[in-house]
Amino acid sequence: MSAFCLLTLVDSGFELEHTTAERDQEDVMESPTSFMPAVQTESARICYSFRCPSPGVFLCTLTGVMFNISQEAELLYRIVQWDEDLLQPANKKAASPLFNIKSSKDAIRQLHLPHCEPQEALLSNCLSVVHISAGKMKVLKPRKITDTHVIVEVTHLSSFGLVWNIKRFWNKEKPVSGQVLLFLEPINFRTQRQNLNVLLLTSNIPVEEVRVKYRDANFIQAPSKCKLIKDHRYTVLCPVAYKVQPPEEDFDLDFGTNYPPTFQIRLPADTEEVTITIQGQTNTDVWKCTIDLPERTRSQSTPQILPPDKHLFAVRKQFVDQVSDSTVNQLLDSLLQQGIINKEEMDSARIKPRADRARDVIDVVRNKGEEASSSLIDGLRELDPYLSETLHLS
Repeated sequence: MSAFCLLTLVDSGFELEHTTAERDQEDVMESPTSFMPAVQTESARICYSFRCPSPGVFLCTLTGVMFNISQEAELLYRIVQWDEDLLQPANKKAASPLFNIKSSKDAIRQLHLPHCEPQEALLSNCLSVVHISAGKMKVLKPRKITDTHVIVEVTHLSSFGLVWNIKRFWNKEKPVSGQVLLFLEPINFRTQRQNLNVLLLTSNIPVEEVRVKYRDANFIQAPSKCKLIKDHRYTVLCPVAYKVQPPEEDFDLDFGTNYPPTFQIRLPADTEEVTITIQGQTNTDVWKCTIDLPERTRSQSTPQILPPDKHLFAVRKQFVDQVSDSTVNQLLDSLLQQGIINKEEMDSARIKPRADRARDVIDVVRNKGEEASSSLIDGLRELDPYLSETLHLS
């Protein structure tokens, strides 16, 4: 019979739940079925969805999360921000992105969350799973830890992520599995420079989550694996660079949702090949790669100047795919207030799903001419500066 130890700490706002009984049977690992989820992006945030056609283990190729499913079910999941006010009182530190997961009741039996521990570190008892719901946090003992994943049984859904016990960092030389991602920004033809953004991240941060933050940049495919140590200082060497900034930077375990560059390499606009070396604080190479930079032209890097209505038509698909529900509603209110659309047009759009509503907004306004299109562009610039910049509407 299973035995449980349940400790509730009311003042700290979290619960600790550990399963202590041994299992009667060995875990049987079923070969997973890989799937590519449907992706919806709103204001640089990604929502994933997939319909599992039958029971089984299903591996998301974009996030690395595996779902052990008991029945046909629809999966909806996204990465959300950690709450340090929950982690710190429990002496825990985030060890993975935090996944908010929704599905049919009792459909998910187990979650397999990707970790970033090197294989030799798996004997450590510092890694566990947290379940966050209604502002409270439960720390769950993993069912099993493999070379790549932490497996946990699921009773009900909300947000799940991996955490370390703070004692994991008593050994200040213990590395994590990392990755180096490169994003080349458009050429500045006035200065004849281009910036190459270098990001040092843990290996279990999905690349797709980072790419959406750098829509205007070119993602450079390159071998990315490396080992990184928290709070160690790193530098970048690049012989052809005008400048590398900052000159050095400490590596932090950041599982937020913004992913700013760790380093920025300023290169001549005509650079065709570049060798980048990342060194640790003992001047040892932790990553080195020679890459070819893609050919860039003025037309690729400088948005064409178009009349407002034609500019909206040129970015119509991206607008429909990326604009958020709340932004569309606020645009409708603003356009009605300015007299650009009438109440009938607004009411007709309101009852439609988000994507159809966005199509209505951009098409109706475009057809009213340049002045109306300029008002829509101004409204979007105010409500969602990031999307406006991404669509070159700013």
